[in-house]
Order: sequence, then structure tokens, then C-alpha cells
Amino acid sequence: MEQALQWVSESARPSGGAVVLAQQVLRAEVSVDVALEQVAELVLAEPRVGAVAVALTTFEPADEKPWVHLGGRAWLRQWVRPGSPCTVLPGRGAGPQDALTMPWVSQRSRRSIVVLPDAEQLPADAGQDAQELARCHIAAALSTALLADGSMFGSISVGSEDAGPWPETLVADVRLLSAAITSRMASEAARRSLADAIVRGDQASAVQQQFFAATGHELRTPISAVLGFAEVLQSDAEDLAQVDDVPRLTDFVAQVHKDAGIIIGAGEQLLAIVEDLLSTSRLLGDGAREPVVVAEAVRDVAHWVSTPAAAAGVEVVVDVDRELVVEATASGVRQVLTNLVGNAVTHNRPGGSVTVTASPTRGEGGEARVRISVKDTGPGLTPRQLSQVFEPFVRFAEPGVRGTGLGLSLARSVAERDGGRLGVDSRPGEGSTFWIDLPAPLA
Repeated sequence: MEQALQWVSESARPSGGAVVLAQQVLRAEVSVDVALEQVAELVLAEPRVGAVAVALTTFEPADEKPWVHLGGRAWLRQWVRPGSPCTVLPGRGAGPQDALTMPWVSQRSRRSIVVLPDAEQLPADAGQDAQELARCHIAAALSTALLADGSMFGSISVGSEDAGPWPETLVADVRLLSAAITSRMASEAARRSLADAIVRGDQASAVQQQFFAATGHELRTPISAVLGFAEVLQSDAEDLAQVDDVPRLTDFVAQVHKDAGIIIGAGEQLLAIVEDLLSTSRLLGDGAREPVVVAEAVRDVAHWVSTPAAAAGVEVVVDVDRELVVEATASGVRQVLTNLVGNAVTHNRPGGSVTVTASPTRGEGGEARVRISVKDTGPGLTPRQLSQVFEPFVRFAEPGVRGTGLGLSLARSVAERDGGRLGVDSRPGEGSTFWIDLPAPLA
């Protein structure tokens, strides 16, 4: 045990109130929000305590009003004893960068509860922790992570303006209650993930039905054109088979030339749709998932689109950490990114840019994921367009820009096959950012 920390035996007995509250939490007799409030009230009953703070990272509170939202999925709330100078809340308009980091304490709180009786006794390598505690008027602290099976839900911290040893009963209370809260959060996260999976399954079924209905409609249109014009040409040819009238034959040749162009156009549209469907079908059955280095996949895609990007006067910028890895099919990742980056180039403006970035994130259940974002400087999408952008055969391209309208719909299918999600953020006149979330390999 490090000298700056107070050792408290695992056999230290919690108070009766903590035992009763832990039972209520585990039996789901109170909500997580209420449980956290009751934990704070119980801990604040100890005269030594000046403040209790709870940080949530991958578990959003049911009622957001009492919490400070630090951006993304970071939430902070504190309870302070009247008259205590202790406070961990940042100022108004604060973001995640303004929250306490406490690197030395945080690292140790992931393994067990940290019991710090005197912040001035922290070692030299904990200088940042000491400065942050002093700024918050905290001289002694308890801190423990809400961590279960690799999923970090947040943390519970207790502060005092006075240095000195912590009562073992209070430490045991915090230890017991944090374990109960963590167990409850893990159960809630699993339930939410299951409910989300059911909803997504229903949505996938509805999307599949819509896709096949739209595909049938879109295939019927060019097929009808091909058959209709071919039948007319066949009928006219039969009528003129025994005719020597040169003017009529000349008119027929001109009509054939005109109608043949329509037939060819319809045939090319049919071929493009079939090729999109076949290529996606191959991808959907293309091998098992494996670790894919994001930077390498993005580099390949940037190379593939370099020629059309140069022709369109659009700059493609890549800023991706070489350490980021996803668990997916290599061909699937590249296919989805090719669609997103290609669209960003096609629907951009001359002199515009496309920026590809990636960052680690967390899923609904707290699992590690990576988000790859493709941001363009194009015209952006209206709310109506946003609601339809992933529907099959929906296109917002300028006249003359070829395509089937299947790209994003099929890209979504490939992404979901790999356990990913495809989404977009956009406003008219401000460009669009399409993103794909993919699972990271298990540690």
C-alpha cells in the first residue's frame, strides 16, 4: 500500500443504514437516481464529510435537471454539507476538459477504493491531483470507480476540508454502496442493451421489407421501359417488313436511334442496381471479423478517391490515429468508407474539403468502440432529407450526377452486419458529417 493512502481492511463492517440501502438498491426498490441521492445523504450524515460527488460516463441519469452535463456522455452532480467550502463543480458552460482528471487517484480507484487522509502527503508524481484537490478546498478524499466487467459507468467521490484518517465504517459504507450501485447499473445497462437490440431487430425487419418493396419498384421502372420500347420497335419493324417507302423507313431508323438510347439508359440503370446488390451480397457473406487498422483502411480509401477528388477540386484530409483498431471485416470497412468519402467528394463544392477522423467511444452497454467520421463542406441536408437519407433509392444529387440511390442503404447493411452503426449530423449550408461506429477488439 502506498504511504499516502490509508489502509482499511476488507473486513471493516458497514453501518446498518448502508446495509439496508444496499439491499434496496440490489432489489431495484429504488431507481438509480434515487439510490445515488440516498447514498449521498447517508454519507453526508458523517460530520467529517464536506461533499459527495458522482460522475457518470456511460450511464445517463433519468432526470438530467440536477446534473451538470459536461458534453458527450459525461455527467456530474455533487451534494455539499451546508457551510462546507468543498466543491468539484466547474463553472457555467464547462465541458469535459474542465472536469477534474485526478490521474493518480483515478488510476488506483479502478482497482479498489482510494482512501486519502491528507492530500499534502501525495507523492511527487501526483502533483496534478494535489493541485486539483486544493482548488476544490478538499484536504482528504475517498474515491472509487463504478466499474464492472470492463465497463466504466462513473465514480463516487467523498471530500473533506479537513485532513485526517477516515472512519473505517464510512469507508466500508462507501465500498458496499458503490458495489451495489455498480451491480445495479450493470443490470440496467444489460436491460437497456437487450431492449435496444429488440428495437433494432424490429427496425431491421421493417427496413428489410421496405428495401425489397423499393427494389421491386425501382427494378420495375427500367424493365418496363426496356420492354415497352422494345415492343413498339418490334411492332413497327413488323409493319414495315414488306414496305419500300423510303421516307417511312428513314423515320423508323430515326425512331430506333432515339428509342435505343432510352433502352440503353434503362439497361445501364438496371445493371448498376444489380451490380450494387451483387457486390453488397458478396460483402455480407465475406469472411469473419478480424482486427482492422482504421488508419490503413482510410488510407486505401483516400487513395482510391484521389482522382475524382482532384477532378472535382476537393481536398481529402486524413487525421486518424494509427493505434485505432476495429473488429470488423476488412472489405466491409473499406466499402462503407468508400461510399461515405465518395459521396462527400461528389456532393461537395469546388474548392471544398473532406476530412476523415476517428476517435474511441463507448456503446450503449459501455463497450469499447471506434467512431470514424467523414465531414464535408457541401450544402448540408434539410431535416426532411436527414429523415430519408438511408432509405433505398432516395437521392438528393444534382441533375446529371449518376447513381442508384442504394449506396447509403447498402452501406448501412454492411455496417450493421459488422456490429456497427451508421449515422449523420448535418445542417443546411453547414455541410454534413457521416459516421460509422464499429466495435473495438476485446482487450
